[in-house]
Amino acid sequence: MGSDIVMDRELVAKIVQQVLDELASKNGKSTLPAGQTGIFDDIEDAIKATIAAQKEWVKTSKETKTKVIDALRQVVHDYAADFSRRALEETGMGRLEDKISKHHNVADVTPGLEDLESKSWIGDKGLVVEDYAPYGVIAAVAPSTHPIPVLFNSTVIMIAPGNGVVFNVHPAAKKVSAYAMAIFNQVIQKNGGPANLISMVKEPTMESAEKLFHHPQIPMIVATGGPGPVKAAFAAGKKVVAAGPGNPPVLVDETADIQKAAKYIIEGASFDNNIVCIAEKAVFVVDSVFSQFMHAMANEGAVELNPQQIDALTQKAILKSDRGENYASRDFIGKNANVLGLAAGLTLSDEVRMLYGETDFSHPFVHTEQMMPFLPIVRVQDAKEGIDKCYEAEHRYGHTAIIHSNNLDIITQFTQKLDVDIVVVNGTSLSGLGPKAGEAYFSHTLASPTGEGVCTPRNFARIRRLAVFNALKIV
Repeated sequence: MGSDIVMDRELVAKIVQQVLDELASKNGKSTLPAGQTGIFDDIEDAIKATIAAQKEWVKTSKETKTKVIDALRQVVHDYAADFSRRALEETGMGRLEDKISKHHNVADVTPGLEDLESKSWIGDKGLVVEDYAPYGVIAAVAPSTHPIPVLFNSTVIMIAPGNGVVFNVHPAAKKVSAYAMAIFNQVIQKNGGPANLISMVKEPTMESAEKLFHHPQIPMIVATGGPGPVKAAFAAGKKVVAAGPGNPPVLVDETADIQKAAKYIIEGASFDNNIVCIAEKAVFVVDSVFSQFMHAMANEGAVELNPQQIDALTQKAILKSDRGENYASRDFIGKNANVLGLAAGLTLSDEVRMLYGETDFSHPFVHTEQMMPFLPIVRVQDAKEGIDKCYEAEHRYGHTAIIHSNNLDIITQFTQKLDVDIVVVNGTSLSGLGPKAGEAYFSHTLASPTGEGVCTPRNFARIRRLAVFNALKIV
């Protein structure tokens, strides 16, 4: 009987897959001829095609550019579930419902041409106008954690000023990336843009990335991914916008609303199983409210692990490199909490979104960007010690930090000490990247190492000035 159930499930899954593939073929799978899909066997061909496309794009009207970007937004909405399902199947990371939400969010709130406001000055000596111009063709690296949201976000904020983009996507997400690339190229062309304005190599490797980075006609590199591509980008000797690593710490002091703090921490750290770079990675709680906080976490649905269970999980989920450095096991990155639970000897419902447990400060989970739904909770004597420990755990990446406190002096000290691009106060980490969780604007490129912070189209544009001496004064 058990084998019959397995066979039935396999048959149903096969039928569902066939139906989905047929729907995709009818509704959005690219029907473009070869050479116009943005997908190339050789990186040199991709670069050549995008250089030609960018020369057309820079002359395209703003009306057409707006039309193209609006159409790209709509197609991400239309394919949110499809892209999410494909990404989850290929990478094995995250939760489907969160991925769908992530696609809708990036489609809605990625800034476009509205970010590129020109400036002008008129005075006794004439007229000066400054406007934004493209760099040309940008080399971009996309991660496997958010393959299509990053592909879309990077596309919009880079083509808005008039650039073309050649992507070296993560090998672990190359299939879904190629699928989206063909659809995006179809939308661009259908709405008046050129073929291959964005492109990628079909089989991305570090070798193809090196060729892309060092190409003489590529003036700028954008690295949104792991330390390897970022290091390679800097080695190319060109202008680099780099999204480096993050290990966002959280401080909860005695003045915090403890129940809300637990709720928001779980909400942020469990979203897409903690593969979001700004998500809470380790929590430091003042001793006087430590027990209250641990109970609040349980009340919000998180499952506490005892020391033995934490040890069992750590042995499997945190590995050591040849250089003795800790890193997260691919088998656990982005996996559901019940998968981590099994490693700790627990059988949990798939509805459980977060595990947590008390550790000491030196624990590997505290210092490793683990990207999985387990939170180490560290007891500190007071807020001052908590600030110092958060500073150490963040490793001076300059990325993100979160504090739950109602003491303005402590919040100020925390903000000044950590000196990160994003500080979130009394909210979920997700609110630090703008709509719809918070305010301001959104980007998947949080460039801490190079100083741009949350990137917008302005970060991928050159400022050009036109000065008309002693003329064009309208008064």
